Amino acid sequence: MKPKIHLIAIGGSVMHNLARALHANGYEVTGSDDEIHEPSYTRLKTQGLLPAVMGWDTNRIHKDLKAVILGMHARADNPELQKARALQIPVYSFPAFFYEATQSKTRIVIGGSHGKTSITAMILHVFKAAQKPCDFLVGAQLQGFDTMVQLSDADCAVFEGDEYLASALDPRPKFHLYRPHIAVLSGIAWDHINVFPTFENYLDQFRIFIKCIEPGGLLLYCEEDAVLTGLVNERPNSDIRYIPYKTPPHSIKDKTTYLNVNQNAIPLSVFGTHNLQNLEAAHQVCKAVSISDADFYKFIQVFQGASKRLEPVFKSTQFYCFKDFAHSPSKLTATVKAVRQQFTDFSVFACLELHTFSSLNEAFLSQYQNTLNEAHIAFVYFNPKTLLHKKLKPITKEQVKNFFNRNDLKVFTDSNAFKSAVEAQVKAKQVLLLMSSGTFDGIQIDTWGTALGEKVGLT
Repeated sequence: MKPKIHLIAIGGSVMHNLARALHANGYEVTGSDDEIHEPSYTRLKTQGLLPAVMGWDTNRIHKDLKAVILGMHARADNPELQKARALQIPVYSFPAFFYEATQSKTRIVIGGSHGKTSITAMILHVFKAAQKPCDFLVGAQLQGFDTMVQLSDADCAVFEGDEYLASALDPRPKFHLYRPHIAVLSGIAWDHINVFPTFENYLDQFRIFIKCIEPGGLLLYCEEDAVLTGLVNERPNSDIRYIPYKTPPHSIKDKTTYLNVNQNAIPLSVFGTHNLQNLEAAHQVCKAVSISDADFYKFIQVFQGASKRLEPVFKSTQFYCFKDFAHSPSKLTATVKAVRQQFTDFSVFACLELHTFSSLNEAFLSQYQNTLNEAHIAFVYFNPKTLLHKKLKPITKEQVKNFFNRNDLKVFTDSNAFKSAVEAQVKAKQVLLLMSSGTFDGIQIDTWGTALGEKVGLT
């Protein structure tokens, strides 16, 4: 029998997947949370891992536990955590636990302000097709994978290296804990203002990450990112190799992007400069673990993209709708530009929800200047109640409009009014971009986007 492990805040997106992975490996897993939403609820229930009662119960913590794993939204005063510490049971954040579980493996860590999930998804897609086993930890559900976490007897592990903090007890960015042998940095653009109040403070986290690469290791970095290149030129870690990568040669024809490789045109399902840079990062990682170029290009052709990363909702000859996680300024700019380049004969209708702490923060909003200027029509939505919930200073529609520096920008604070306005503007020969880390306050994006597409087809 493998050890008993308890997960505090088991309902989190990574935590519930970690619970499932441990259970699949024979561990005796228990967990707790104050509330658990879908899809975590059903997944845990199916495997008999759902807590019988919601809330915290110190009776779940006992000396037979080998370890306690602490989820992101568990607070430092959590009673179960306090009892575990009193009993001197080892307590780990999930990134610290994952590092402990992969110490004997070759660790591949994907970091950067944007593209982490996409690069990780591309690598895992190719590894799976090439029958190269690996452990993994990724922050989104990937097509073709049942879980976001896998632990096995494989000799390598792939991590999505998030720069957000590990847990209430561990204020280090997650990617500082993983100590990679092969690391990727996709680019650097200030984010998470609530944790990193200045850009220089944010930049320091990437310097530290580079110093955490194992001696003799490899850093692959996007040389087209000026901030990242400047940081790399400092050589924060003299014991590693630095290899740059850039956007590969490509062409666009009939709304399809092709890689130009040795006089061959390789069609792709993904598009946009950032996605091509992501693809090249994945290519370089695969080369580093001896996957051939021929196999990489064969397998990457059918990669459909990661969830909510320019994910198609509706496609027809007259109308396209994509949903995207793009909410930070750099992601927003890249997403809108990618669609303009791919769909040159269509208009672009860009809709953004300001939903995160940074995006709703008056001190950060100036970073959004001109980010929507490539769109033909641009809407921004935010809910004033979200600012209250996040304890942020109120902002006005006029302020938002001024920060984006676009005179014809329409700003909404009512979800129904936003929805009606979008429905009035959709038309043929248009690409609708729905960009948010939320749901525009309860809109079923897949259902709505499909209905809009079908409506356009009937007009």
